[in-house]
Amino acid sequence: MVEFQYVITDREGIHARPAGELVKKANGFQSSITIHKGEKSGDAKRIFAIMALAAKKDEEIRVTVEGPDEAQAAAQIEAFLKENL
Repeated sequence: MVEFQYVITDREGIHARPAGELVKKANGFQSSITIHKGEKSGDAKRIFAIMALAAKKDEEIRVTVEGPDEAQAAAQIEAFLKENL
């Protein structure tokens, strides 16, 4: 399992457009990708799960990736977050 933290920098937090793009990116991998915020967690391959986290600017999320392509998936998801959120 690969895990990393990320602090949301987008002034609107995680909103619909980047969440949809994140889902597309996550669905390109076999590994399961989960985003955690506090006590909540959601499957990164489901837009409603991501939106339900209601992550705002300056809040920290934790991403866990587990599966056959976890290293590549974690690297690409982290790069996506840095570029878009």
